[in-house]
Amino acid sequence: MTRTIDLNCDMGEIAALIEDGTQDLLMEHVTSVNVACGGHAGDDDTMAATIVAARRRGLAVGAHPGYPDPAHFGRRALALSPDAVAASVEEQVARLREIAARLGVRLGHVKPHGALYNQAADDPELALAIAAGVDRALAGAAPGIVLVGLAGSRCLEVWRREGYAVAPEAFADRRYEADGTLRSRVLQGALLDTPDDAAGQALALARDGMVTAFDGRRVALAATTLCIHGDTPGAVAIAAAVARRLAAAGFTMAGPPAPTAGARPSGA
Repeated sequence: MTRTIDLNCDMGEIAALIEDGTQDLLMEHVTSVNVACGGHAGDDDTMAATIVAARRRGLAVGAHPGYPDPAHFGRRALALSPDAVAASVEEQVARLREIAARLGVRLGHVKPHGALYNQAADDPELALAIAAGVDRALAGAAPGIVLVGLAGSRCLEVWRREGYAVAPEAFADRRYEADGTLRSRVLQGALLDTPDDAAGQALALARDGMVTAFDGRRVALAATTLCIHGDTPGAVAIAAAVARRLAAAGFTMAGPPAPTAGARPSGA
């Protein structure tokens, strides 16, 4: 039986990686991209350049909204109300949607970034705010949108109840804690920054649905998409190693299904 997995990458976050060709090299090894849309990073130029490159390679394109805090790259939690979060997500996703539409590309998924992603994983109210912002930004424009969240987390069930398709996500280049959460970037060992380590973790997640936590315990995580961060040191070599290891194990890499016309999320 053919096994399929999506490899996604957060992109459009650092202009220098676009200019020096690193981002384009990353796109050779992934199947979907999450495009920063002006909150934690990104501007109209980086969004357009990333979408054009992804379109050329036939990659699935989605939005990557984060806390509007570029000084901290969206990795610091902000004390925003749910209404403020929904408004920020709406603004960011709508901005990317408009640029994508001009370039003939339909957004297929939305993946929160950084602290917003991590907080929403265990905060149903915040997860609802994200869904509300996505609905207002994309209602009638991208039916069938997929929301991407941490595998095993509460936000996935919240989004399912709202009528969204979801993609449980795991990370090839991040270390986990024993409770299935990501190890904080402020702690030692948060990153898996060697290609072999990242490829090994990716294979264990895709094939076995398991990951080895920082303390050595085995944790079950069922994921349909695996992330490689574009700003991880050596990201191109990591992405290449992950793709090779999965292909050698019999996996086919493919992005999520494109959104279909005529069906909006039932809870929207």
